[in-house]
Amino acid sequence: MASLADATPPFALGALDGRYRSAVAPLVDHLSEPALNRERVHVEVEWLIHLTSNHVVPGVRALTDDEQKALRKVVDDFGPDQVAEMGDIERVTQHDVKAVEYFLKRRLSEIAPAAEDKGLAELIHFCCTSEDVNNLSYALMVKGAVEQVWLPKAQALVEAVATMASDLRDVPLLAHTHGQPATPTTMGKELAVLAHRLQRQLRRIESAEYLGKLNGATGTYGAHLAAVPEADWPSISQSFVEGLGLTWNPLTTQIESHDWQAELYADVARFNRVLHNLCTDVWTYISMGYFAQVRGQGTVGSSTMPHKVNPIRFENAEANLEVSNALFDVLGSTLVTSRLQRDLTDSSMQRNIGTAFGHSLLALDNVSRGLAGLDAVPAAMAADLDANWEVLGEPVQSAMRALGARGVPGMDEPYERLKELTRGRRITGDDLRAFIAGLGLPDDVAARLSAMTPATYIGAAPELVDYLD
Repeated sequence: MASLADATPPFALGALDGRYRSAVAPLVDHLSEPALNRERVHVEVEWLIHLTSNHVVPGVRALTDDEQKALRKVVDDFGPDQVAEMGDIERVTQHDVKAVEYFLKRRLSEIAPAAEDKGLAELIHFCCTSEDVNNLSYALMVKGAVEQVWLPKAQALVEAVATMASDLRDVPLLAHTHGQPATPTTMGKELAVLAHRLQRQLRRIESAEYLGKLNGATGTYGAHLAAVPEADWPSISQSFVEGLGLTWNPLTTQIESHDWQAELYADVARFNRVLHNLCTDVWTYISMGYFAQVRGQGTVGSSTMPHKVNPIRFENAEANLEVSNALFDVLGSTLVTSRLQRDLTDSSMQRNIGTAFGHSLLALDNVSRGLAGLDAVPAAMAADLDANWEVLGEPVQSAMRALGARGVPGMDEPYERLKELTRGRRITGDDLRAFIAGLGLPDDVAARLSAMTPATYIGAAPELVDYLD
């Protein structure tokens, strides 16, 4: 039997890098192993520039503008060739961050080759533990992935749901509570509820903090003060971390505590769960005939039943949201714990961040494509409304209660009388109007209730859609 494991180029083990690669490829620039190494190079370069520009170490010259540009170009040009070179170095060092240091020392020797500048190389990774570089790199990676890839996709999806809500704000819909016919609403209002919930979660994610630290092996600046005791190392650290666009964490062990990651992943997971609810609701509306899957459907719905167009986009999204949340949940629960001043569980765990975001991004793609292929079917919604006149028992008994409270005679036991009329059986409009006529209601109230239909009993549902942001 041929070995698939030995194929060249290699086959992907996971679905994200195989079947679904095109949908999640933008995350590779942020959350892949090469992206981690690029951010490590970025952090090391900026730390060297920060140290020399601020004359932190006495007697060391500042890098020139051209040298700084050349170093930053190393980051900008970091691609497949550099990934391979760093891999070769790591095979010797058996240490990923040390490989970054040696990689940059090679580049610095080309950028500042003078003999008197050789000492500059000793300021690469100066007074840093690996976690000083890693925590900042991960913060930059996650920030970039969220702000440049995940959020724009999520925002576009929520906007599409809000647009659907607006377009369908006046389309009456028979509600179902506990799976049973209930007070009518509009399709627009129900979609607006989901859009509003998703918008709230996006606001939390948009305001996320991304923390970072640079304070040495146990968070004490021990090596820093031993090397340059006169420097204000906390201030130097703060200005450096904030210069990267991150929030400085002044109190840590060897690791940055990762609480911000747990907070962010909980918010993304909550967004995922609301989106999962949207998927199950829309799937149900499709099964009820309220939406038709007609646009852009060149797919085979069933291998044996030609009439079928299956709601696969929403089903695929459900599965991927569940995988994503399982990963986000374990990331959030694991990353906040570290034994004493350091253990390596976080190092292994953080390598799954890209997979967690990948499954969420794939779900966003599927829901977006699924919604784009739907057409509302108001006639189907109207037919269900017209078949369920018993839902008007609620407004009739509510009107009777209000009249009874005002002392109008004959309004006793309104709930019980409507229960006897409607529970467990279908009634027609004629049945309800005959019932209303026999109640002895004031003429204006009787006329108002008799004119009501299931399709017009929608309260303020259309106007509520306007509360969407």
